[in-house]
Amino acid sequence: IIFWRPPGNRDPSSTEIELCRPFVERHVELAKPKLLVFMGGPSAKTMLARTEGITRLRGRWFDYRTQAMAERDDAPIPAMALFHPAYLLRSPIHKREAWRDLLSIKAKLAELTD
Repeated sequence: IIFWRPPGNRDPSSTEIELCRPFVERHVELAKPKLLVFMGGPSAKTMLARTEGITRLRGRWFDYRTQAMAERDDAPIPAMALFHPAYLLRSPIHKREAWRDLLSIKAKLAELTD
């Protein structure tokens, strides 16, 4: 969500996020991915404009669409939030859920490319 690691590995501040958001959104618009995967809470909450934590966001499909995409009437991009890999290293009990999420992403990709 930002282009550098915040000092002390803290979550990005709202100022840092707002500085980078237009560039991230434009990158997505230009790349036109088949789907998006948001790794961790800060990226998922920012890009999906949600307030729930990663535990509630993960494992569900969302439609991602920027304002510019909506103005052009572009189709939304399927998006899913996953636990951040660093979190999974600290909390291996959640790897089973992460694996299910990855299988869901694999199935969605197969569906989109058929």
